[in-house]
Amino acid sequence: MLYRFKSKNMGDVIMLEPNGRQVLEIIGKTPGPRGIILPEQMPAAVKALEAAIKLEESGDDKDGEGLPEGVGLHQRAKPFIDMLRWNIQAGQEVVWGV
Repeated sequence: MLYRFKSKNMGDVIMLEPNGRQVLEIIGKTPGPRGIILPEQMPAAVKALEAAIKLEESGDDKDGEGLPEGVGLHQRAKPFIDMLRWNIQAGQEVVWGV
């Protein structure tokens, strides 16, 4: 499964299911086939993602293994964070699965 995040004013952000689920869990959304992030929820979502990225980069993550090999949360979440920031300014929601 893929998560395809959409907004009216920018291109889609597509993530594989495990990565999309991780991002949604970080921002406090229930992963599922459909959902919406409202503009008023986006500032808190950006802060939560930035905090999770800092935690991962500091090596203080839950499993204590430090930085992961390969692509980390920062690289995976950057386009999504950009989408949220853009839509905060535009006042548009971000949806998936519709």
